[in-house]
Amino acid sequence: MGDNRSNRVDSTLNALLDSFIAPRAAGEDEEAFEERAEYALERGKSTVNQGSSITASEINQAHDLIRRKLLRDNASPEKAARFGNLYSRLLSTPVLNQKWSILYLLYRLAEEEPGEHQRGPLAESAQLANLFHGEPNEKLKALKDLDDSGPEHASLPNGSDVLSNGGFSGQEYPSRARSRTQKPPVPKFNHAEPGDDQDVEAKVYTIDPPEDALLRDLPFNLQGLSSAHLNFTSSTTVKLPPTLPIPIISLLHSLAEPCLLYRGLSEFTQASNGGLVSQSLRAAIGIELRSYLSLVATLEGEIRRCLTAAEKDDTPMGVRKAGVTLKRCVIWTRDATMGLRLMTLVVEESEQKIGGQLISLIHGFSSSHGDPFVGAFAERLLTRVTRPFYDMLRRWIYDGELVDPYHEFFVSEPDPSTRPDVDPRRVETSVWEDKYSLDPSMMPSIISADFAKKIFLIGKSLNFLRHNCGDSDWVIEHSKSATKELRYGDTATLEASIDEAYKTTMTRLTRLMSHKYHLFTHFTAIKKYLLLSQGDFIALLMESLAPHLDRPAYSQYRHTLTSQLEHAIRHSNAQYDDPEVLRRLDARMVELGSGEIGWDSFTLEYKISPPCDVVITQWASMQYLKVFNLLWRIKRVEFSLSTTWRRCMTGSRGVLSSVEDRVGGDWKRARCVIAEMVHFVNQLQYYILFEVIEASWDQLQTAMNKQDSTLDDLIEAHKKYINSITHKGLLGNPRHASTGQREDSFLSQLHYILKNMLAYKDVVDGLYSYSIAEFTRRQEFSAQIEHRTAQGKWGITERDLLPSESSRASTPISGGTQPYRQSVLLSDNDSPLPLGSIGAGADKNLLVSLRARLLQLSTEFKSRINMLLYDLAHQPDVDMRFLGVVMNFNEVYKPVNVRRQKAKERERERREMERRSREVSAVAGEEGEGSGIRSAARA
Repeated sequence: MGDNRSNRVDSTLNALLDSFIAPRAAGEDEEAFEERAEYALERGKSTVNQGSSITASEINQAHDLIRRKLLRDNASPEKAARFGNLYSRLLSTPVLNQKWSILYLLYRLAEEEPGEHQRGPLAESAQLANLFHGEPNEKLKALKDLDDSGPEHASLPNGSDVLSNGGFSGQEYPSRARSRTQKPPVPKFNHAEPGDDQDVEAKVYTIDPPEDALLRDLPFNLQGLSSAHLNFTSSTTVKLPPTLPIPIISLLHSLAEPCLLYRGLSEFTQASNGGLVSQSLRAAIGIELRSYLSLVATLEGEIRRCLTAAEKDDTPMGVRKAGVTLKRCVIWTRDATMGLRLMTLVVEESEQKIGGQLISLIHGFSSSHGDPFVGAFAERLLTRVTRPFYDMLRRWIYDGELVDPYHEFFVSEPDPSTRPDVDPRRVETSVWEDKYSLDPSMMPSIISADFAKKIFLIGKSLNFLRHNCGDSDWVIEHSKSATKELRYGDTATLEASIDEAYKTTMTRLTRLMSHKYHLFTHFTAIKKYLLLSQGDFIALLMESLAPHLDRPAYSQYRHTLTSQLEHAIRHSNAQYDDPEVLRRLDARMVELGSGEIGWDSFTLEYKISPPCDVVITQWASMQYLKVFNLLWRIKRVEFSLSTTWRRCMTGSRGVLSSVEDRVGGDWKRARCVIAEMVHFVNQLQYYILFEVIEASWDQLQTAMNKQDSTLDDLIEAHKKYINSITHKGLLGNPRHASTGQREDSFLSQLHYILKNMLAYKDVVDGLYSYSIAEFTRRQEFSAQIEHRTAQGKWGITERDLLPSESSRASTPISGGTQPYRQSVLLSDNDSPLPLGSIGAGADKNLLVSLRARLLQLSTEFKSRINMLLYDLAHQPDVDMRFLGVVMNFNEVYKPVNVRRQKAKERERERREMERRSREVSAVAGEEGEGSGIRSAARA
């Protein structure tokens, strides 16, 4: 087994040396050539045998040596763990037999300095070829020097002549295919003086400045300080020596980067501007720079130790043998350079960022960067940078106070001087809605949008409890008992703290608004009194106020309205309500234009006091006032039509039946139209009170009774409730969706329809007064006949019949409620004075005008209804379309687009006028031409 190995080594060495040993030169005898080859073979064998003399124990411990080296050279144990994994896989591989020998060889190669055993410029193959041409003593001396000093420091004989004569280039190496008999060109050997050898050595191996000088200055350069060889001309520029070779320049370029980065970061940390988060960033970078300086101090100690050891070795390789080189310094400072580079990038990107924006910038490197080193470094920075942010967050969620002097928190308080003018009617809303606002641009990426909204609600609620609800004692106790330290990285504790604070604060605020300030009771009271849900109270109030509201608005007095309101409360179920609710209910007259009557100016008011005014705002009170005015007008029309209908039905069985021959047809048509109007009003009231208000009220109740509802949820639900009852209650859009005109909106159409109903009711009352007057005239005429008969005279004569042909009714008095009474003047004649002869023509004209007015108003009512039904049928809301269906359930109305028809008529009229104008122009032109011809003929 040993012989086979020896034979393999001999054959391998022979093949190797054949490629390196130059063939026999001209003039060289056979013995010298063989001696040269044999010496080279023996030298190779001794080298191989020396390598095999290593003990087996050292080889078997190769994996321990490698593991210790990896732990010593690397700050992180990742590479050592990775080597352990690879070593386990190597042991399981059955192909290799000498696994530990291979590991030991790799270990020894790793210990050597790169380039330490490489051939220098004088140790090329051509030089080796010439090396074995000298005398044996010279050969031994040269090989000894080559082994002792290494190829870079070797001083070979006749080296200058070899360089001057060129030697053999790489393409001129003798190959195995070349014939042994072929003689290569013989180089010339010139014997150089010793001084010449020193010049060649200095030219090849010496650098200026030397590496030990650069290493001596390196700790100062790494701190951003200039030295004799590296000068910082500016904060971003360093001047390198021009005499250095390119490899050294490349190493210095790598070492100059941390120097320049440190200078810039040091200037950044010395500044004092910026907010709290920016100052914490400076502090965090300062801590990292101190760690960097610790590394520089350690490196300086190593350099000083190595330079001290190198002073004992005068050779140029002394520093390298000591273990510290520029390349090793580059490797040692690599992680620190990456950290400095990341901090510089953060500083450059954070010039225009503050607070949450700066935290989001650093968190982006931590969460989305693929390099684990960058992620870990950014996490370490975030731990220190976010401390001011978490301090502000703690004060906000536990005390309800915003401590943000530099406006870095995502909750902001607007400056009163920069706030725009606020509508005085919305001053109360600023307490909750406008005092604090959420700034999305300052929201850090370490928290989500929903989480930030929850934090915003917690602090705003605590502040509201402290300053507006008078519950500061509870807030102080809550802060003392629930305050916890918040810091970055402890996500579980942060989420638990936020959730607990959110639940506690919202529960307290909702309970306070419900029980102490009776918010839900106020909602119910508004629905009962302003939205007319308390039917008996509204009916009694309207009945008691009717005589007063028929008068002009300027004649109404506050005490009269208040007394009637108290009367309606005491005589209805409203008397059992909470006294606090009844105290807030008030009646007043709104300011309208002159000429208005009391019905148009009367309104009910429900007073809201803080802190409930943040939910029921002034805007909400205005919307309730609009709904009440609409419902009050509808209720007034219903009350008026009901009164007229009741009078007509009562009179039809008595008074009106006596004059049926005169006005029977008129009353039949009037009752039909009144029935249509009553049907319209009833359907409209049912729709608004039940389909709109009650349905929206159920949704509001559901939102208010939700388990985790907040004050913002109540405000949003209340706004949705108001928008629903105003939009579906035909009060939403003040302009028509298609035409954009105010007079075409639903509110305007209802106004005209209700006004038309009241006008029709007044005309029907006039017709009723006319009928009563006619009935009275007939009753008086019958009494006169009886009186004459009792006197023995004719009850009626021709003289009485003649004027009765012209008129059968007397003029009714204004108001139409009292019959016209005329004293009966009797004469001694047989014929009585003709009744109704005075003003007979006026009575006849009155009936005609009443009939025309009734017809006109009924036609206009149907036209308005058709227009309204057409608009309702084309609404996107299903409830509004349903209103049109129930109003026209039997399809008695024909919904048409009256506006389009009117537009077509206007267009037709315009075209007709244009045609007529063209005809007139043509006729005028023809007449002008004819007159010209006649003038010419006369001439």
